[in-house]
Amino acid sequence: MTPPGVPDASPGASRAVGMVTAPEAYLAAADRLLTEVVSGARGTWPRACAWLIRLALETEMNRFWESACPAIAGCRSRRAQFLLLPRYAGRDTSRRADQAWAALSRAGHHSYELGLTATELHLLKDQVAAVSRALRLARQQPR
Repeated sequence: MTPPGVPDASPGASRAVGMVTAPEAYLAAADRLLTEVVSGARGTWPRACAWLIRLALETEMNRFWESACPAIAGCRSRRAQFLLLPRYAGRDTSRRADQAWAALSRAGHHSYELGLTATELHLLKDQVAAVSRALRLARQQPR
């Protein structure tokens, strides 16, 4: 269940007007965790940062699929969306998006593994920002 006031970024989630946060806002929040000491975030900031970066990627993916192919946007499987992404956004964008999502998913779900370092999180944040730009460009291309 998604907490009140936080948009649901799951594939096919309905969008309430005014409830969708831009991927840039998630990346800015992640950047804040990476560059500032945030009170109360000691020990939890790496995982929170990974979740914010992943949420930015998923939000951009949702926007891309809603524009590029609404039928795929309704698919509940993120894996299926990644399998179809090369056809719509190109192999390079697809590969970078898939790699970032996999790394961020592992960081968020497997607490018994070592967490991502600040350097790795910076690199993933930059990678997701680049993927977001590429998806926005692909969205503007005629089909």
